[in-house]
Amino acid sequence: MTNRYDEHDHEHYERPRRRTRPRTKERPVYADAADGIVVTVDRGRLTLLVNELTVMAVKARPLGRKGVVVGDRVRVVGDVSGEPGALARVVEIRDRSTVLRRTADDDDPVERIIVANATQLVVVVAVADPEPRPRLIDRALVAAYDAGMKPLLCITKTDLSDPEPLLAGYRALGAPWVVTGRGENLIEVRRALAGHSSVLVGHSGVGKSTLVNSLVPDADRSVGVVNAVTGRGRHTSTSARMIALPTEGWIIDTPGIRSFGLAHVAPDHLIEAFPDLDEMTETCPRGCGHTVQDPECGLDEALEHGLADGDRIESFRRLLSALSTSSH
Repeated sequence: MTNRYDEHDHEHYERPRRRTRPRTKERPVYADAADGIVVTVDRGRLTLLVNELTVMAVKARPLGRKGVVVGDRVRVVGDVSGEPGALARVVEIRDRSTVLRRTADDDDPVERIIVANATQLVVVVAVADPEPRPRLIDRALVAAYDAGMKPLLCITKTDLSDPEPLLAGYRALGAPWVVTGRGENLIEVRRALAGHSSVLVGHSGVGKSTLVNSLVPDADRSVGVVNAVTGRGRHTSTSARMIALPTEGWIIDTPGIRSFGLAHVAPDHLIEAFPDLDEMTETCPRGCGHTVQDPECGLDEALEHGLADGDRIESFRRLLSALSTSSH
């Protein structure tokens, strides 16, 4: 068999090879990188605190699609002087201790990370103007338990109505709570926030920004009003922002939300947040969802033998139902 081409045909010659840099698994060490914390994210531009200086930065290309969110602890290189026009690069995201997620709807597989490394989720709810929406409160509590964060109910506008009917439905869960109204001091609120990195969530108009401005007078968060016709507030905070408290701790103000999807939460994971109830489900048959519809559930057996608090189990099952009801 002869060659198809001889030495005089141009197909005989090898194609010129691409000149590329030799590949290596070694990555830059960034030994001179500084530590920072992300306090705001706005359309790809990051605001950091580095050595108590406010530094503007962007995400370095090697991080790829990995998102940077408020609360992230990062390593940063470049100009960290904080001078006007200076720009640094975030080259590493430290491991996150907690991640607060939500989805747009219960059937939406896309998770959105709200904040990272928060230790406490503060569900801000008004007793009136606008009326409280227990369904969203339940969903926020589920997200807190799933993320391993301490929940806290903050009841606002108590000068307009009695908070007791609302609080009665949550005492059995053991979730701590504080109340505040117009003109009242914030001693209990400050005590509950001290030493924590607390993220505030709630519907628009419930008083998150008012609360932030009272806790940190120079925070300058814009305040809106509630529509008298719809009973809903107007979005005044357009992005999450992490703010240092005058005492030890941080608060993270977030835009008002109208839904809190929980597609990422599994019922078996939720009950792990309640060790006393989790222990009662050891005798449950495989696939038990721990609801009243599940036969031979260990929670029902514990009730029958007087080994459980009925109000606590009912409250827990209400949280379970939040996983399968509308997110609004």
